[in-house]
Amino acid sequence: MTMEKILLIDDDEGLTHFLSRFFKRKGYEVTACASGQAALAAIAGQSFDLIMLDYKMPGMNGLEALKKIKAAQVKTPVILMTAYANTDTAIEAMKRGAYDYLVKPFERQELSRIVSEALLLNRQMKETVNLPDSRMPTADKVGKRVLQIVGQSKRMQEVYKLIGQIAEKDVSVLISGESGTGKELVARAIYHHSRRKDKPFIAINCAAIPENLFESELFGYERGAFTGAGRTYIGKIERCDGGTCFLDEIGDMSMALQAKLLRVLQEGEFERLGGSQTLKADVRLIAATNKDLTQEVQRGRFREDLYWRLKVIGVELPPLRERVEDIPALVDYFLLRFSMEYAKPMRQVSQVVLDRLRAHPWPGNVRELENCMRRAILLCSGDIITMEHIDIASPQANGQETSPGQPSMESLKEKLQQIIPEILRLSKEGAHANIIEMVEELLIAKALELCDQNQVKAARMLGISRNTLRHRLKKLEEKIIGS
Repeated sequence: MTMEKILLIDDDEGLTHFLSRFFKRKGYEVTACASGQAALAAIAGQSFDLIMLDYKMPGMNGLEALKKIKAAQVKTPVILMTAYANTDTAIEAMKRGAYDYLVKPFERQELSRIVSEALLLNRQMKETVNLPDSRMPTADKVGKRVLQIVGQSKRMQEVYKLIGQIAEKDVSVLISGESGTGKELVARAIYHHSRRKDKPFIAINCAAIPENLFESELFGYERGAFTGAGRTYIGKIERCDGGTCFLDEIGDMSMALQAKLLRVLQEGEFERLGGSQTLKADVRLIAATNKDLTQEVQRGRFREDLYWRLKVIGVELPPLRERVEDIPALVDYFLLRFSMEYAKPMRQVSQVVLDRLRAHPWPGNVRELENCMRRAILLCSGDIITMEHIDIASPQANGQETSPGQPSMESLKEKLQQIIPEILRLSKEGAHANIIEMVEELLIAKALELCDQNQVKAARMLGISRNTLRHRLKKLEEKIIGS
């Protein structure tokens, strides 16, 4: 993986030396410029992942340099550094497109936090998400900054069509689906094909931030709003002005915050925590959930008015088990992607493995398959990925997953291959029919025994309907009576 590049713009040699050492120790590549003019020349010649810009410089101050950087259509996040800790400077910087600001002298923890967040934003904005075409993904489509939604099944074709219809329309979107189905990938695809693609894209996991911190993270806070609030903090909604905000797992948001988010959707207005000034933000909201929000509304855990405000357009992603035909293409995609990522030769998947992958129910969906293929690429030293490289449980007869130590389908198949020739040798005329009847009788008897003679459970274990089981039992009874 290539090192992320940071551009420092400051005429203070001592500070530039300190920041250069600080960032290089963290594994970043650093370029330093002493003026805005030199920085603009550097930006014209190469791309950066983060720009740190001093406010007070000779010739061209930081705000003027920021304006020129943004006018050059540079998408890179910019952090303004200033010794003047007043709100006016911060607000003006944000209006001109800065990601955030830092007040000198820096606290290392605060510096690390803001830089890490800005670099994450940069990766999210620059990792293009492509919709599939009729060809397999090529090397340029699976590099560091290009991802692809894979699958040609009917259900996924409907998703692609919907993305194409809504991407350029400035409406709220609600994406629903089980965990691991690719909800954030779809949100980013909508963003990258929208009119806001040159503006910020900020993703927020509503379930990952503690409730007592979530309001300030979303809407920001004023200096002195609470103990420890030593500066004005610009929230995610304000930073996202003009861009797209993705709220993942929105079903976990508290009712109090839902009311404030509804105001953003209806009026485009909010206040920072501890502030009295009403602020405006032009933000497109894309939300995602793995919960059934209609049930959450009925149970009083989600606002109905917010639900309908978010779901101007709804996109439902199918679980992987409902689009099994896409598994071979997904396997090929992950093989190519991880072969490139880990600089390992391209591997092939054995037919036994592919059949096993098709049969697996994938409770973790595409994310589980992705992790499975990543592991296989890392462990495989030969040319073909076999079952020893695959870490998934084997299904039982009732469709449930087996735990470690239970017999796999492969081991059962080996045992049958050993015993079947012996049975065939001992059988006389009509061997096939006799064997089938014998196996069926033994399977039914054992299933009923394991299920305490409960026919419903036994039928489920055998993978047949209760009526079919009754019909088979009746035939066995008639056979016994007639014999």
